[in-house]
Amino acid sequence: MSEDTELLDPAEQSVYRLLVRLAVAGADDLADRADIPAAEVTRLLESLRAKGLARGGPIFEPLPPDVALGDALLRRQRSLDSARRVVAGLTEEYRATSRRRIADHLVEIVVGAAALRERLRDMQESAQDEILWFCRVNPIAMSGPDNIEESTALARGVRYRAIYERALIEMPGELEGIAASVRRGERARVVEALPVRLAIADRSMAICPLVPDHERDLGEPTAALVRRSELLDALVALFESVWERATPLLDGDAGDDPLGADRLLLSLFVAGFPDKAIASQVGVSKRTVQRRLERLMLLAGVDTRAGLAFEAGRRGWLG
Repeated sequence: MSEDTELLDPAEQSVYRLLVRLAVAGADDLADRADIPAAEVTRLLESLRAKGLARGGPIFEPLPPDVALGDALLRRQRSLDSARRVVAGLTEEYRATSRRRIADHLVEIVVGAAALRERLRDMQESAQDEILWFCRVNPIAMSGPDNIEESTALARGVRYRAIYERALIEMPGELEGIAASVRRGERARVVEALPVRLAIADRSMAICPLVPDHERDLGEPTAALVRRSELLDALVALFESVWERATPLLDGDAGDDPLGADRLLLSLFVAGFPDKAIASQVGVSKRTVQRRLERLMLLAGVDTRAGLAFEAGRRGWLG
């Protein structure tokens, strides 16, 4: 019996069932009862006898199907198991070759500030869930004030998490723009320095400039657009690891928050900004910064600045 055919076709099953009901029968009797030509019944009976499901002739009697077809089923099962192993091997070979073949589709090179700016805008406009952003000093394609897509994305429910380099925040006007973004819903944190520039949308696409800062004036800026891959997973993991150790950067306009306007001052203090820089960013004198820090120390029940930083973290004052 060929392995690619059914064990019994419908006509064979019909004649076998009729033979089982009659116990013994000849071709003519079966033909009358089944209302099919006697020659066709004879052919079907011979087929059943060849498969071990009937014996005799011209009068036939049925034989047990489990005995007759058991070996055939076992051979079929072994054949299927062998076929599955072949398919699994071929599938793995296809996937390995396919990954190599479509590597160019996983990483795309974007050249030029204008092209990079357009990709960053498209990425935010198409985002559905979350944007992750490393914001370094001296952006190569899009500064904070130029990023008008963020407010639109925030308004439609896209979450933003941004980590800023301290040097960027110290630049004139930057903190005001960041504070405005925080009021619109952005979650912002600050670190001393970031390893790369990076933007990730919905954990399915990332843009990462390739040219280091000391070579940025040698030609057009170049970036890699990375789609779903282990490389993208590594970039997401990098962002999350930096986010965990970064200091929350909060807006001073906190409504009924007991820290009030001191929340921004405190976040800058915990982030490591000196009093003079905090004064410049908050728009008060250095002496006012010191008095407000002393008030926060009193509120926290500590008498040192180190204690204030510890209590701010322990009490969750910075989120």
